[in-house]
Amino acid sequence: MGLPTGRLAVWWVVASEIVIFGGILGSYVMFRLSHDSWAEQAAVTNTLAGAFNTFVLLTSSLTAVLAHQAAERGDGPRAARLLHFTVLGGLTFLIVKAFEWTYEISHGYTIGSNLFWSFYYVAAGLHGLHVIVGMIIMLFVARTAKRNEELHRVENIGIYWHFVDLVWIFLFPLLYIAK
Repeated sequence: MGLPTGRLAVWWVVASEIVIFGGILGSYVMFRLSHDSWAEQAAVTNTLAGAFNTFVLLTSSLTAVLAHQAAERGDGPRAARLLHFTVLGGLTFLIVKAFEWTYEISHGYTIGSNLFWSFYYVAAGLHGLHVIVGMIIMLFVARTAKRNEELHRVENIGIYWHFVDLVWIFLFPLLYIAK
């Protein structure tokens, strides 16, 4: 029987993204271990905002799981509603991140300030881009799920969304807590 093509494609995407984020995070850790001054820079990041965003993304993963369960039961309209809640979580994450970045940039902490802020903005920005991509795809999946069509796609976007959440689980302690 084998693995459905769509699910296999999602796992290939996730595997390639692991390589990208693994390289960024590995480089970050190596530089962090050799630059004590990074602790001072990391102390500026808003741990409360990062923790709130962690809660938001984990909650959005829950709604993605519930959407998958609804799709498995053949309830596309419920799956679509739950995917919309997941998108709302992604939007909340991005709004918080926008306020956070606005504050940091207005206080002179830009991508060009030093190596810590370069890593911070590249890693968090790339993650934010993945959130946006996931939200867009999720809206397309929700539209077809609402009509009880292509319900297998709900699981596929869920796999991708869980990967995005997992990346944040690594980014949050590295960028916000390890000071």
